[in-house]
Amino acid sequence: MKILDRYILVSYLQTFFTVFIILMFIFVLQAIWLYIGELAGKDLDVSIILKFLLYTTPKLVPMVLPLTILLTSIMVFGSFAENYEFAAMKSSGISLQRAMRGLTLFIVLVSITAFVFANNVIPAAEFKIINLRKNIAKMKPAMAITAGVFNEVGNINIKVDKKSGDNDQYLHDVIIHTGTERGGDYTVIKSKEGELVSSEGSNVLSLVLTDGNYYREVQPSDYSKRDHKPFMKSYFEEYTKNIDLSELNQVDMDDESYTTQSMLRIGELTKSIDSFSVSLNERKEAFATSMYSRTGVKSLDINFNPEESDKYKSFKHSILDNYNSNQSQRIVDDAIRTTNAAISHLSIKKQEFKQSSRRLNKYEIALHEKYVLAVACIVLFFVGAPLGAIIRKGGMGLPMVIAIIIFLSYHFIGIFAKNSAEDGSISPFIATWLSTLIMLPLGIYFTYRATTDQGLFSFDIITEPISKFFKKIGLVKPKDK
Repeated sequence: MKILDRYILVSYLQTFFTVFIILMFIFVLQAIWLYIGELAGKDLDVSIILKFLLYTTPKLVPMVLPLTILLTSIMVFGSFAENYEFAAMKSSGISLQRAMRGLTLFIVLVSITAFVFANNVIPAAEFKIINLRKNIAKMKPAMAITAGVFNEVGNINIKVDKKSGDNDQYLHDVIIHTGTERGGDYTVIKSKEGELVSSEGSNVLSLVLTDGNYYREVQPSDYSKRDHKPFMKSYFEEYTKNIDLSELNQVDMDDESYTTQSMLRIGELTKSIDSFSVSLNERKEAFATSMYSRTGVKSLDINFNPEESDKYKSFKHSILDNYNSNQSQRIVDDAIRTTNAAISHLSIKKQEFKQSSRRLNKYEIALHEKYVLAVACIVLFFVGAPLGAIIRKGGMGLPMVIAIIIFLSYHFIGIFAKNSAEDGSISPFIATWLSTLIMLPLGIYFTYRATTDQGLFSFDIITEPISKFFKKIGLVKPKDK
């Protein structure tokens, strides 16, 4: 390795690791702030919190690493240009491409590492963090009652307007929905005040309600009478509701029974996509066959007699004229009922297929994201490096502003495209690669401008045609040579 390559690489690595650590620290703090509601008041061990932070860090790499490469490239090459180091290189016959050659090899190595990381480490960390969050959410349900929304505690759903007291044990304007063995929320309890009472080590949480009403929907044995929606109402001055927390408090923090597409590797994603795609196509084909059979088209000609069909040609209005009023009414009612049933069935199947397609699209997006991360590192390097040479400004000021603007544009385009792909508006492949494909010509343009020692933008492209137009119509006289 030549001295120049070593100098450029060392300068880049120093800034790279500094920026990466700072950005990772900022994003970890943001993640902590985002999940603070899941950690606070749970009486968690320090080891559980450290596990939470450890498992959260890898999933931040797809955002931190591209931003780090973009910002570092602008800062380092901007510093070289600001200190006239590029001018010295060019005077010695060293071009910008030659100066970038050593760093290009390093960025390619980083991209390969990022691909391996995205395919192995991130799915494993995602698997751990989601299951850990699921288990943490089960702990201390008494602390999980958030004011203003319904909260699931044990076998009830509870909503309170506000909480008070040293330990938020006093509840105000309480609404409780309780399910029955047959399923459904058939019992509603409303009270003005409530208090959470529990003893240390107890698996029973007592909810003491005062000044309220108890509503119970009555389910008659006669199904036809359920349309009247009878219910039972009673008033109470004090009512105690005991909630068994024995199962919820016995939480296995190592339980890992939950999986999503973000936890899978490329081979597993490919297999899942093939399986889901084949299953979806088979269900659509079976549904189409079923709906065609239900129309009765196949049986229309079973009792068809050409000789008898001629008499129906004489009817001027409708075929129902051949039947009496009662028969006609039954035929119309059957047709309406059959049509409504078909429409309802189509609506249900439409939503079912839509959810299946959405799930399939998510798996395809997760597959392409693993490749995009590696390519994005290379593309953003060729955006940042020549851009830094053009603006000729190092440090954390202007380079930081430019890098954030470019990265936010890159990131938001990707988010909007992926959301559209989940709904099936655009292809998951196009949505995942869109932001990177937009940055690619931008990187080529900046590299060309930096190589030819041109500015960021050439206003001659706009002014020259206007000037020629004015000269042509005689508003501006051409200069004498």
